[in-house]
Amino acid sequence: MTTTWLICIDDTDDIGTKGTGEIAEEIMHLIVAKSALSSVNKQGGNRATWVTRHQLFVHPDIPYTSHNSAMCFELESDLTLDQIKQLCIVHLVAESAVVADPGLAIVDKHSLSADDCQKLICFGVDAKQRVKSQHDAYQLAKTVNVDLSEHGGSGQGVIGALAGIGLRLSGNDGRLKGQVSVGLSAAVPSVLLSVEHITEHCGLDGVMDVNGHMLEGHEQILLSGKVKAVFHRHLFLLLVHQVPEPQTGALQWCNALRQQLKKY
Repeated sequence: MTTTWLICIDDTDDIGTKGTGEIAEEIMHLIVAKSALSSVNKQGGNRATWVTRHQLFVHPDIPYTSHNSAMCFELESDLTLDQIKQLCIVHLVAESAVVADPGLAIVDKHSLSADDCQKLICFGVDAKQRVKSQHDAYQLAKTVNVDLSEHGGSGQGVIGALAGIGLRLSGNDGRLKGQVSVGLSAAVPSVLLSVEHITEHCGLDGVMDVNGHMLEGHEQILLSGKVKAVFHRHLFLLLVHQVPEPQTGALQWCNALRQQLKKY
């Protein structure tokens, strides 16, 4: 029997140490390696599993390294909660910075009622706008049956870990960790790909412009620099915008700029 798990970690790093996103990705791969099944986001061997980065409130009362963001992922596994939690804890303790305050949240996604999901989403949205307490987090986790635990320091990372679960459940928050692989290199600084190619070969569900419109399969995207994607409408989407072509003035779709991605 398999279960679909949502797992989120926060506050594991310090300046100059391994990032929280990298640690989350390592944990995900450890669980998948121990499981009989691959991720729910993997179909036909051509789909990638994505860790999503969720931006939280930046405030003097909240300790954070540089951005105050939680990292969440979803996977399907035949491992038990205890087995998964143990894998997470061992890796968190081994890889987190000495001064960090790591938090870990784990939940069986399909055990959550619609009301549970709404409470978690509200907590996540709230954590993007105001200071929340560990008491708030533990109280909600107990109510909706999320396994929430701290693993060093003050343990304040439990707040972000629970918030990340809620924001992932919302389906409308977060940037994908890392860059989308489209074949760029020093020798190939840009590439023109169709939406159809991107969805078939890059592990994404589609391409959306900065105004929220989905592009058709035949449309061409000029990709260069850091190619980043977002989590929106419960889909992994490449975000794009239009710029005039220098010689002709014709509008060309290009991957989104950093400022445009900040909205997510």
